[in-house]
Amino acid sequence: MRVGMYYNNSKVEVEQLPVPAVGENDILIKVMASGICGSDVLEWYRIKKAPLVLGHEVSGQVIEVGKNVNKFKNGDRVFTTHHVPCDECYWCLTGHQTACITFQSKNNFNPGGFSEYLRITGKSIDTGTFILPDTMSYEQGSFIEPLGTVVRGLRAIDIKPGDTLLILGCGIAGLLMIKLARALGAGRIIATDIYDSRLKAAKRCGAEAIIHAEGNVSEFVKDINNGRLADKVIVCTGSQPAAYQSLESVDRGGTVLLFAVPNPGQTISIDFNPFWRNDISLKTCYGAAPIDNMQAMELIRAKNVIVDDLITHRFGLEDISDGFRVASEAKDCLKIIIKPHGNATNC
Repeated sequence: MRVGMYYNNSKVEVEQLPVPAVGENDILIKVMASGICGSDVLEWYRIKKAPLVLGHEVSGQVIEVGKNVNKFKNGDRVFTTHHVPCDECYWCLTGHQTACITFQSKNNFNPGGFSEYLRITGKSIDTGTFILPDTMSYEQGSFIEPLGTVVRGLRAIDIKPGDTLLILGCGIAGLLMIKLARALGAGRIIATDIYDSRLKAAKRCGAEAIIHAEGNVSEFVKDINNGRLADKVIVCTGSQPAAYQSLESVDRGGTVLLFAVPNPGQTISIDFNPFWRNDISLKTCYGAAPIDNMQAMELIRAKNVIVDDLITHRFGLEDISDGFRVASEAKDCLKIIIKPHGNATNC
């Protein structure tokens, strides 16, 4: 079978690997859609494990089922995710499933979603693979995991109706934050980015106001929010300036969510006194647990969060290097879908 083998962002080659053998406790799916995640093009993060086959925003069709698997059958249309919690450790039992060591270390995919066929094993069968609703396309299914991470993030900061939100960074995560926050009844939503195309997308997705990230963001927020800063500030980019802007732009009693963080070794200097005195919270969020993905699937199915308009590029597996090039350049693109069994039909 063909796979997209990742060496670095500039070298993703189509290579041949054997179709994975299916054991008694495994399933094999024919990959129909696999999204390129922002983390896939974080070269410092990925290159240390290269060469490897990436791809974890996956949907496809079950074509082979191990004899001990009763949950699925041939022909089922499914979404699947490679990392799932153990559901038994202290962190899982106290609601911190994405801090679970199993979640962070165990990959249940072979080889990865950028391949024609994908073997799924372990708890990813039990709690990480769901049958897609009949009305949901494979492309929509590939958004379940990224939207699941956003569901978890907004739950962590307890979005309330009428809250003023500031979203720093309008890649896919930031745009999904805007769409979901709007569905949850947020008040003013303000968005920043360095690319005009993404700021325009933020407006289409429901942001009331946009500002270029190099502007005076905190003053802009106060100007349009009756002199107040934002109740909730969500950092959706790993840039250091955005991290500092978040600390400057949160109101008394507010919360900063570090959904994305700077690179390892890049530190942020913080004077904690204003945060202590003004009852400001700092939160982080990583990944999505099964319950988050279940909720994301229902949000997409019910059309409470529309995802189709976020797709800007589709590539066949033979053109995966072009897909990674476009994604790493991050200009005039939003979500890029790799279709191992389909043709490229770029928007």
